Amino acid sequence: MPRPGDAEKEWFVVDARDMVLGRLASKIASILKGKHRPAYTPHIDCGDNVVVINAEKIRVTGRKETDKLYHHHTGHPGGLKTISLADQRERHPERIIAGAVKGMMPKNPLGRDMLKKLKVYVGEDHPHAAQKPVALKL
Repeated sequence: MPRPGDAEKEWFVVDARDMVLGRLASKIASILKGKHRPAYTPHIDCGDNVVVINAEKIRVTGRKETDKLYHHHTGHPGGLKTISLADQRERHPERIIAGAVKGMMPKNPLGRDMLKKLKVYVGEDHPHAAQKPVALKL
């Protein structure tokens, strides 16, 4: 049984260009959890770090571009804010992928720690070249 400090964390870079949102998010969540490793243990963070580039070029199916809505509350009375996927893609495209992956992670402190290993960027450039990430073809 692996211990919390035993797992060697690898870095992967994923190009989100022309990939379907839900399928990409489920693969990323699996890597963040560590389910691709032979020594997977559910109660230990043994997953790897994932860098996603080209977040603005993600693809969705059906009418989700106009019909899918994101909600958040400001905390003030009547402060419910709603934004469509098309508007979210223009303003903050990295939040689309981060939110989809967050929904597939465990809802506990371990899941929140695993989610910190996800880095999403708009465009080709990312500041993690020093970690020597390996390109991952999904």
